[in-house]
Amino acid sequence: MSLLNLQNLSLVLSVDLFRNLSLVVGEGERLGVVAANGRGKSSLMRVISGELEPTDGMVTRARGLKTGVVPQYVPQDWLDITLYNVVLGGLDEDAQMHESWRVDIILDDLSVPQDMRDRAMRHLSGGWQRLALLARTQIAEPDLLLLDEPTNHLDLEKIALLEGWLNDLPRSTAVIMCSHDRAFLDAVTKRTLFLRPENSQIYALPYSRARLALDEADAADARQYQKDMKTAQQLRKQAAKLNNIGINSGSDLLVVKTKQLKDRAEKLEDAAKPAHLERSAGVIKLAGQSSHARALVVIDNLDVVTPDSRVLYKTGRLWINPGDRIVLLGANGTGKTRLLTMVRNVITGVELESAALKATPSLVLGYSDQALSELNDKFTPLETIIRRFDIGDQKARSLLAGAGMNIDMQGKAVAHLSGGQKARLAMLVLRLTHPNFYILDEPTNHLDIEGQEALEAELLNSDAACLLVSHDRSFVRNTGNRFWQIVKNKLVEVESPEPFFEVAAQTAG
Repeated sequence: MSLLNLQNLSLVLSVDLFRNLSLVVGEGERLGVVAANGRGKSSLMRVISGELEPTDGMVTRARGLKTGVVPQYVPQDWLDITLYNVVLGGLDEDAQMHESWRVDIILDDLSVPQDMRDRAMRHLSGGWQRLALLARTQIAEPDLLLLDEPTNHLDLEKIALLEGWLNDLPRSTAVIMCSHDRAFLDAVTKRTLFLRPENSQIYALPYSRARLALDEADAADARQYQKDMKTAQQLRKQAAKLNNIGINSGSDLLVVKTKQLKDRAEKLEDAAKPAHLERSAGVIKLAGQSSHARALVVIDNLDVVTPDSRVLYKTGRLWINPGDRIVLLGANGTGKTRLLTMVRNVITGVELESAALKATPSLVLGYSDQALSELNDKFTPLETIIRRFDIGDQKARSLLAGAGMNIDMQGKAVAHLSGGQKARLAMLVLRLTHPNFYILDEPTNHLDIEGQEALEAELLNSDAACLLVSHDRSFVRNTGNRFWQIVKNKLVEVESPEPFFEVAAQTAG
């Protein structure tokens, strides 16, 4: 049964987001929507939900269709409400009185601990808040569930939990989700929509397989375009030769033939379409400087401790060499970020070196965390750059434009930028720092897939070393060449992240 029918849908909001999009969504649909940041994913979801009118085209919904939209953030007036009551608010008044047991069932399905249910939303982690919003939406049993970046703020265990929960939804429930998490899309979707300003592409495949098909189609389009343009050029050369001969001989037939060749060339050029070039919200390019030190960081039986000196785990003897891309694995709350902080503090001189933790003096640190704390929300992007780097106003504006920020954005306070724009600004700051050692804590948060791939490529092509934490399985698999795992009270080196991923999935199950 068809739940939703989009016919020749177009949306223009200062720029063309998409045109002539046609899509049918049926019962049980599992559709992933993929596009660069700022290219219309959230706007398409708003059109589907009825919150936004399209510029052109038609949206036809099944009679009585109930659509559930999971908000990205907790509304301010919900922050002091308990998790349980926020979910209960997803039911109508009569159901709240007589069917409150449904709240316990859905919270059990999402493995929400009993003590967590009575906590106010403001006292929950971002991950638990996201699951609470999801539960509130789903408890109303919508026919169509709309999810916008559902894995943001979730750790690996909660992502695995969400995957299992989505796959266990009633078969009739349709789900449309926008996400930059490639492994998540592969696990929960069956169709993929690549949203484009022109000629959006839909494949009846999960993301990775659909991406291969899309790349092949784009490559074929590029070859055809080159072939058509080459043919048109040859026709114009032939027309020029015939024209000269016709003028010299006075032949009307050759003049007519010349015009025919020119007309064919023009038609071919008009019909030829260049292959799609994804223009994301800006180019991410890191620029490192080399270090000739043999060991950049030496960790010798370090006690990783909380700020109040409680020991979390011991490291044993470890070292980081040029070119190492070390991924730190461990459950939430085990102290991954604490080790990053301790290494960072020694490199920057906030803490003195000790026998247990030493860093070579030649290190230039590039740092980014999931809260993007290196950015000051009160500064504009332009101020962020010119206050830190002596490059001049004009150069700063040019670099910001290359990072996807137009003149208007450059003058807005960082607090008013989207998550994706902030992430790209943070990447630009990293680039201008010219580091040879990166500490990255959830660097792909808010980055679109193209941005993630660009960051991966830069890390792979750089001699700089990297110590990172990430819940993005694709990013970890593509970038890491060494893996340190927190096992009970010890930090040990492991060959692969896959056993850790499998345990996280089993724990969620």
